[in-house]
Amino acid sequence: MDAFRDSILQRGPIERFALKTVQDFIQPQRQTKLAQDENQMLENMLRTLLQHLVASAAQSGEQIMQYGQLIDDDDDDKNVHGHGQIPHLLDVVLYLCEKEHVEGGMIFQLLEDLTEMSTMKNCKDVLVILKANKIYWERYQELFARGKLVMLRTCNQLLRRLSKANDVVFCGRILMFLAHFFPLSERSAVNIKGVFNTSNETKYEKDPPKGISVDFNFYKTFWSLQEYFCNPASLTTASTKWQKFSSSLAVVLNTFDAQPLSEEEGEANSLEEEAATFNIKYLTSSKLMGLELKDSSFRRHILLQCLILFDYLRAPGKNDKDLPSETMKEELKSCEDRVKKLLEITPPKGKEFLRAVEHILEREKNWVWWKRDGCPPFEKQPIENKSAIAGQKRRRQRWRLGNIELSQLWRWAEQNPNAEKDAQRVKTPDIADYWKPLAEDMDPSAGIEDAYHHKNNRVYCWKGLRFAARQDLEGFSRFTDLGIEGVVPVELLPPEVRSKYQAKPNEKAKRAKKDETKGGSLEEETKAVSAEGALVGGSTSEAEGEVGRGESEAMESDAIADTPTPEEQQRLGGSDTDNGQEAGQIEEAETEEGGLMDTDLNHPPMPIS
Repeated sequence: MDAFRDSILQRGPIERFALKTVQDFIQPQRQTKLAQDENQMLENMLRTLLQHLVASAAQSGEQIMQYGQLIDDDDDDKNVHGHGQIPHLLDVVLYLCEKEHVEGGMIFQLLEDLTEMSTMKNCKDVLVILKANKIYWERYQELFARGKLVMLRTCNQLLRRLSKANDVVFCGRILMFLAHFFPLSERSAVNIKGVFNTSNETKYEKDPPKGISVDFNFYKTFWSLQEYFCNPASLTTASTKWQKFSSSLAVVLNTFDAQPLSEEEGEANSLEEEAATFNIKYLTSSKLMGLELKDSSFRRHILLQCLILFDYLRAPGKNDKDLPSETMKEELKSCEDRVKKLLEITPPKGKEFLRAVEHILEREKNWVWWKRDGCPPFEKQPIENKSAIAGQKRRRQRWRLGNIELSQLWRWAEQNPNAEKDAQRVKTPDIADYWKPLAEDMDPSAGIEDAYHHKNNRVYCWKGLRFAARQDLEGFSRFTDLGIEGVVPVELLPPEVRSKYQAKPNEKAKRAKKDETKGGSLEEETKAVSAEGALVGGSTSEAEGEVGRGESEAMESDAIADTPTPEEQQRLGGSDTDNGQEAGQIEEAETEEGGLMDTDLNHPPMPIS
């Protein structure tokens, strides 16, 4: 152990002898990095050496961070970290961890052992070592990942050993170190659930003292407010607690109003600039009640606690059951106005103090929302400057007004200021002209690939739907069933795809056409029977014969007009015949396409004598 101690603590630059010493005493299998068992062996040797150095420093009566100086007293470097053997040992281990020759968590294990073996006075020097090497923790993420839990445990153990009333400054330095050591979004340092420290109890006298004239009722009322300041959430659970708190607070505020402080009293009794007399808690003896009421810092302390409590009760993001009632909100507003007025008139510099407090509470709302959202990280990874590589995903272009159309419209307006006054500026195209490109895409003979169809252009489809909603409601109604291609007017479509998108009559129209066809057939049969009876009676005159011949010619012309063309027969499937008009008309009503009308069979009646 002595040989290892002399070798590891020799003078000179650390990089010259640190790795060589480890290789000589451990004899690792690899020259630059130790295996797991070799790391464990080196850690045991270093922890034993550290324990030996601390014991030697305690026997000699020196401070452990100053024990065994390595440099001469007349050296220009008077830094505390360069004098003792223990700081030098920590520097050697930190160098080995930085170069990844040994395990990264070894330096943190030695620091934990050192704080456990040191007194509180020596621990202050250890904290100086930690703050001096903070740059290493920030620069090397591997060291931070290996040692953050160990450092958190070490600092928490130090805080437990310190007195919160007597070692306030040292506790604050430890907390500041943790704040710099850990990232801002570290969840271990955040009170996610918002649990209050109810163990911080303020003890005060329950029975009045003898022989001293003190308003003991006011004394008990005053210090009973600390129970609610310690746990503000209890005020929203029961209305009786809020009523008791508001009544007690009204008594205290009335007393502050009745006993205002002058500028001279405020400056004489203020303890804000006397750091030596500062304490984290005020004394609660009833004998000091009168003196404390004349202290401006004491009054500000109580009034500031009231503002913090009011701000918590109105904090956003709470559940409905935790929110104050409407009556409670009104009382909160009135109490807050009174507290702010008292803070403003409390010397010295009451207005400046109130503005600073309001600014701090306003900023606190941002932290409240941040915790309600689950503490998302603030850190962002730096952007790497990569060269353009083939196939690399290009960054999406950001437009001035959100998209290319709005940005171009804005640019046109800047280049041509008179464009808005142009009479031809607003011009809505005809619906047929607008849908013509999409109709050409739907023509199979055009051979246009589906990827290049206009239906894939969302802006084109959106504009077309707006035009159809204004000019072609029938086509607009087909969008739900047939999509954007169904909105295209039927006359623009090629014949081979027209039948797919033509509108078909609904069931109600079909039934109406069926009833009309049946009524026309019955009327024609009645007319035929009447004409036959007239011919059998033999009462037809010559004039009537002329009329009959004229009527027959009219019927023949109507029959010729009712006869479908060859194209219509081919489209209707040749289902209409002269001998089966009723059946043919029903089938035609079911298969007929939009735009064709049924044959009118209602002829005028023949004159009968």
